[in-house]
Amino acid sequence: MNQYLKTTLSAFIGGVIGALLIYQLTNGEQELKNSDSAFQTPINNVALENYGETNSKNFNSIPEIDFVEASKNSRESVVYIKTVSEAYGRSSWLDLWLGGSGSMQQVGSGSGVIFKSDGYIITNNHVIDGADEIEVVRKKRTYKAKLVGRDPSTDLAVLKIDDNNLPAIKLGSSKDLKVGSWVLAVGNPFNLTSTVTAGIVSAKGRELNILKSNFPIESFIQTDAAINPGNSGGALVNPEGELVGINTAILSRTGSYAGYGFAVPIDIAKKIATDIIEYGMVQKAFLGAEVKSLTPELGDNLGVDNLDGVVVSYIRENGAADNVKLQEGDIIREFNGEDISTHAEFEEKLSMLSPGDKLYLTLERKGKMIQKELILTNSENTTELLKRDVYFSKSLGAEFESVSTAEKDLLDINSGVRVTDVKNGFFKRLNIDEGFIITAINSKAVNNPKELSDILEEVKGKVMIQGVNKKGVKGYYSYYF
Repeated sequence: MNQYLKTTLSAFIGGVIGALLIYQLTNGEQELKNSDSAFQTPINNVALENYGETNSKNFNSIPEIDFVEASKNSRESVVYIKTVSEAYGRSSWLDLWLGGSGSMQQVGSGSGVIFKSDGYIITNNHVIDGADEIEVVRKKRTYKAKLVGRDPSTDLAVLKIDDNNLPAIKLGSSKDLKVGSWVLAVGNPFNLTSTVTAGIVSAKGRELNILKSNFPIESFIQTDAAINPGNSGGALVNPEGELVGINTAILSRTGSYAGYGFAVPIDIAKKIATDIIEYGMVQKAFLGAEVKSLTPELGDNLGVDNLDGVVVSYIRENGAADNVKLQEGDIIREFNGEDISTHAEFEEKLSMLSPGDKLYLTLERKGKMIQKELILTNSENTTELLKRDVYFSKSLGAEFESVSTAEKDLLDINSGVRVTDVKNGFFKRLNIDEGFIITAINSKAVNNPKELSDILEEVKGKVMIQGVNKKGVKGYYSYYF
């Protein structure tokens, strides 16, 4: 073969490989339109991605540990998730009424874990966010999946498929997980189904500031098990094959594995999923106060040397903390008899409790140790368990729910109706994102989902829809009906 032919053939093969790589990278994970940018591009070098791929390590230096049974059992319980969404381009209102707006299908993928044998599956919220259709693939069989509920504050979601006797994964305990312990990451990176990689627990209680919900809970398990796009929602298991975390994020400058992966602890995920299945929503417990980690600077200001604990930085009026006279500057040292070190640790423990639960705190105030007992509340500042109440408008093609009192206080708004789901229909063509809170229409406050629907169905002429987006930024949409 002459040199020219060799060069041409080499270039051709290189081009084909490059094209295949580009195809896999662009089609392996769902492109999340109009969602928080942390799910699309790195923020502080953190990207919410998925997991997988073989980790290039010196296997000669790894102790002999048999992962065969753990891999076999966990792979049986990890599924492939495929999503389809319709993306509408902005058009004139004449185009909208005449049906002339352009649309484009977006296909994404991820992973999920069989939580219950009767078809309940845990995955990441960012895997299914904005999806019009969700499919679950297991052993070459495809199921249509129903979204049971989601929790953006932990980036978790629960799906349901119609099947019984599925191999639900055995649950472990993230609390008992130790730094240095072996773990396996199981998922579908770059559409490579049923991939297993091994690593250790590098750290616990990592707070990355990547979840942009109004009440984020971040206390990630960090691992060096290789994780890549497509692994989101997959399983992090211990050598016994027990689920200890839901793979969620990677730390990377490129968007691919760079040695740092993060998972939601199973102790959190179990409570979130159980609440969603039973109530359709998470029974989040509120302290009625905000806390932050005790830093050297805060320690100097408060005159303390012991930096283990969290500092109360805000007290909500008439909340649980206010009722027992907690004060700003109080240092919480113990949570239900257990030592507290960081903000992430505090939030993780709080996330496992429910409204109505008792909480015992040991705190330090001006050099004195004080005991406090309080009753945690819900988002409406009562101690009852809540049921999710949603309203679907067929004519608008969207689902709505009222905004809680706690969220209104946080966002500094007096009214609000959240857009929780947008189907293929007229409302989707308005290009208003799911998660957007509508506070007023033509300057008239709205608090009731049906009231909002009635106004939009009957309004004529110019309409201004005011509200707050998922980043907490206030603004408005202006249309002409």
